[in-house]
Amino acid sequence: MKKRADRTPCPPIAPHKERTVNSDEIKALFDQQAASYDERWAKTAPIREALHFLLEAVFAGLPKNARLLCIGAGTGEEISYLARRFPGWHFTAVEPSGAMLDVCRRKAREEGFEARCQFHEGYLQSLPELSPFDAATAFLVSQFIVAREERIGFFRDIAARLRPGAILASSDLASDVSSREYTALLYTWMNMMLAADIPAAGVEQMRAAYARDVAVLPPDQVEKIIAAGGFDLPVRFYQAGLIHAWFSRRAG
Repeated sequence: MKKRADRTPCPPIAPHKERTVNSDEIKALFDQQAASYDERWAKTAPIREALHFLLEAVFAGLPKNARLLCIGAGTGEEISYLARRFPGWHFTAVEPSGAMLDVCRRKAREEGFEARCQFHEGYLQSLPELSPFDAATAFLVSQFIVAREERIGFFRDIAARLRPGAILASSDLASDVSSREYTALLYTWMNMMLAADIPAAGVEQMRAAYARDVAVLPPDQVEKIIAAGGFDLPVRFYQAGLIHAWFSRRAG
């Protein structure tokens, strides 16, 4: 069984990586960056905050004591946002980088919701069997699974952890890479990174990574993959540049 890494230093919002041969290398990189990670991406906060604002609406109908699975939790930004607004919710944070998970745990402690969290250092496959969750998040994860069947398998793994009808909120970079639209969006996206004070060398590394390591597909193809993984009617509820986000319900 291949190891999984839930994060990569390419996109600006809780970036993740899954089922890659260099998972140990990615984990080590995030261990090194954890202490300054939030500060580094601070100027991209408007993108993240808009996603979280809509995420609150997507999850608004969940029970008052809902249990959420957060895959590739990183420093815990979406958990922090949701915990402040839904004081009865409990969260399971899955994150392979121990240093990133330490930041997540510290944030939960400082903001007063640590008792509502379970922290799992590792990958989704290694999470102990728990009662089915009411909802899950997986932001910028599946795009790094290049093989279609493995990408479908990632969503199947999530579905297996959810109760029937539970909501998944997921996001990925998505576009038709052969189109003029993608060329224009990529140019704009790179300019945004520069405006956010990401060094030019780092921006060029991201451009190369998008071409080499990221399975950027047209949005309708991503929706078909989510559906094949066991979810009904993936609905696009957010777009910012190349990032698209969907909500869907576990089938059955």
